Amino acid sequence: MRSAPTNRKTADPADSTGALSFRGGRTLAVCDFDGTVCTVDMGNAILNRFSRTKWEEIDRAYCAREIGSLTAYRMLTPILRGSRKGMADFVRQNARLDPEFPAFVRFCRELGVDVMILSDGLDFYIETFLEQFDLQGIDYYANRLSFGKEDALDIDFPYSSECGSCGTCKSGILLRSRAEYDTVVYIGDGFSDICPAREADCVFAKGVLYEACLRNGTACIRYEHFGDVIDALQAAWTLREARRS
Repeated sequence: MRSAPTNRKTADPADSTGALSFRGGRTLAVCDFDGTVCTVDMGNAILNRFSRTKWEEIDRAYCAREIGSLTAYRMLTPILRGSRKGMADFVRQNARLDPEFPAFVRFCRELGVDVMILSDGLDFYIETFLEQFDLQGIDYYANRLSFGKEDALDIDFPYSSECGSCGTCKSGILLRSRAEYDTVVYIGDGFSDICPAREADCVFAKGVLYEACLRNGTACIRYEHFGDVIDALQAAWTLREARRS
């Protein structure tokens, strides 16, 4: 849900060299969606546009950690109304892509690094967004939105089984990926990124996530956009290759 703005990156609580290294083998780059890949929080934008009543108290309780996102979504579902076309048009008109993200995807593919999007948002607006910006083919995990009669909406939680609090348990998905990858890089900005960031080998953080990393002592690299991430990964990759030679 909500995320917060950030300033230009600084490497706290660890410098970029100490916080980022590759173990060799396969690498996975895990990206949050709202506020990260998409610079607009589309979850909040959807709620503002398609909720029939005020939802700010639910959001306040979520941000205060009084309820988890699973409970929040179950409270929000009855007040949401919208058609597939109306919501898709809204996403296309309002979503904004981090301009460096396509270059980041190309960079990762050139290095053989897999890219995955983990979101505690809704699959419908992520899918619409990826199609709009010609980014199909990126694996993503999110809560599942379905459209019913008279603009009724329903939300399913196919990835919540690992966590009783979150609609999509990002940590559970990340941990299952450990069987396939030697290094996991995490890039995020919000409340739902705090838990999975603890499980990653390297964390790029801004906003709420960055502040949480400072409080929790989680090593991270502060970033503003995916161009910063490319620069740091390129430097780490070059260092690894130099050590191999």
